[in-house]
Order: sequence, then C-alpha cells, then structure tokens
Amino acid sequence: MIEVELIYDDGCPNISGARTNLLRAFARADVPAKWAEWERTSPGTPERLRNIPSPTILVNGQDVAGTQWIDGRASCRLYLLADGRQSGVPPTELIAASLIRAKASQRRASGGGPRVRNLTAVPAIVAGLLPNVTCPACWPAYAGLLSALGLGFLVSSAYLFPLTAALLLVAVCTIGLRARERHRYGPFVLGFVAAATLLAGKFVLASQIMTYGGIAVLIAASLWNNWPRRLASAACPRCKPAGNSP
Repeated sequence: MIEVELIYDDGCPNISGARTNLLRAFARADVPAKWAEWERTSPGTPERLRNIPSPTILVNGQDVAGTQWIDGRASCRLYLLADGRQSGVPPTELIAASLIRAKASQRRASGGGPRVRNLTAVPAIVAGLLPNVTCPACWPAYAGLLSALGLGFLVSSAYLFPLTAALLLVAVCTIGLRARERHRYGPFVLGFVAAATLLAGKFVLASQIMTYGGIAVLIAASLWNNWPRRLASAACPRCKPAGNSP
C-alpha cells in the first residue's frame, strides 16, 4: 500500500491547491486517492513531521520534491516549476511522478512488470548484433551456432529481418508506454530513430557504423527512459499565495 501524507500549517493559503493537485496526481498515476493529513503543530502530529514546511506531500515517507527539512520554521514552501516559475502549491506532475515511482517499487517487490520492461530492448540489441548472412567470413560460425540451437532457419535474411524488426518494435513500444506514464517523449523519439538506423544499416546499406550506432542509441534511449525526473523546491519564511510569482 502506498502511504501518502499531506503536512500543512493552519492558515497557509496553499493547502486547498495542494489537495486539488494531489487528487489530480492520483488520477494521473492511476493510484487510489487515499492520504493522511497532519497539521504541523497539532499535538497528535508525529515528531518526524514537525520540521517540514507547508504544504508538503510525502509518498512512503519521501518528500515528492526530494527535500530534507531540518530547521522546523513555520513557513510555506516554494516549488520550482518545470518552466522556471515558482509556486506555493506542489505541481501535479511532481506528485504524480513520485506516486508512479512508488507504484513501480511495489511491482518490483512483487516481481512485477517494470523490471521486465527495462529488459525489453535486450533481445532487439542481440538480434542487431547477429552477423548478416552476407558476410562470408561469418557464415560458418553463424550457421553452426544457430543450427546447434535449433534455429537454423535464421540463416536466411527472409527470417532475420522480420525477427529483428519485431523485436525492435517491442522495445520502442515499451519505451513509448513508459514515456507516456512519465510525460516525457524524448526517449521514445530517440528509440524510434535508433530502430530505423539499425534496420537501415544492417539490412539496407550493410553499414556496420549505422548498425552499431543504432544499437548504441537504442541503449541510450532505454537508459534515458529510466532516468529519474526531479523538480527542485525551496522554502520561504512567509506564506506565499497559491499563484505563481511574476
């Protein structure tokens, strides 16, 4: 179960906006909307939450902005938005990203999908590394290895091309699905370019530079797609209105 907590100071004007964005983030991350609220100075508030400015959202005990607070000042905090502006309300995408990471951690703990999704580019990379049958020096070793594995039919380009293309399609589509979850499509575009370059270099132009270049770019796209996103945050000594600063 994902534990979500909202910490606030009574009277801070950004609480309502934080609740609104929290609900939106739950919907975006496809996580049931359930959380606990703590007024920072209330007698029943745990000691670990008393040093945190308002409003702050924790997911499984971690600040959605990755900040550690130690001063304990009564203050509203500022969040740095993706476009460089500041807001006193935690952005929806920041909360959603934290919820998605928590959901992914749950799946990994139960042996679920994301671990497998991170490996979907591997078969396509292996297929891309297989030598073309048009290489005379590679033919004996290639044919012998595949025959020993019961895959002798792959010595024909008629089979190797569709197999490589299918594996690349799976890898690129997987990157695209994860990019949609994280609202970041750069890795998907890079993966598509890598797949096209690999296929053209291997089966059309017989260019090792293009083939290995496409493989390298596909690896880079997979790594980029799994690189964590984080927006920064700050705090101010006085409560800031819910709107953005000029």
